[in-house]
Amino acid sequence: MNRIAATILSIQMIVVLLAVPVAINIADVGRGAAWLAGGGIALLCVLGAATVRRGRPGYVLGTAAQVGSVAAGFVVPEMLILGGIFAVLWFVLLRIGPQVEREKAAREAEQDGG
Repeated sequence: MNRIAATILSIQMIVVLLAVPVAINIADVGRGAAWLAGGGIALLCVLGAATVRRGRPGYVLGTAAQVGSVAAGFVVPEMLILGGIFAVLWFVLLRIGPQVEREKAAREAEQDGG
């Protein structure tokens, strides 16, 4: 689950940084504001991806990145779609990830014992 979470956040960071020029050119957002917001969301993604193996703080940072990405959609409508996709992926991971981990551990225990 940690590896998938880190992958989602890493890809999201790239997408967010690529969306900054779109925000500047299409949505008429100021350069400073666009880079500050995009950089902040990207930083949350990087920090989240780097810390998901340490538990809860990484997932909190990842969730904050999802909130920021969706919120950016109210300024740049295209980000509603992109942020929404990443938010859905993130929340599906949070929902089914622990169950998958438990089932994997049970299979491994069964193979070791049998």
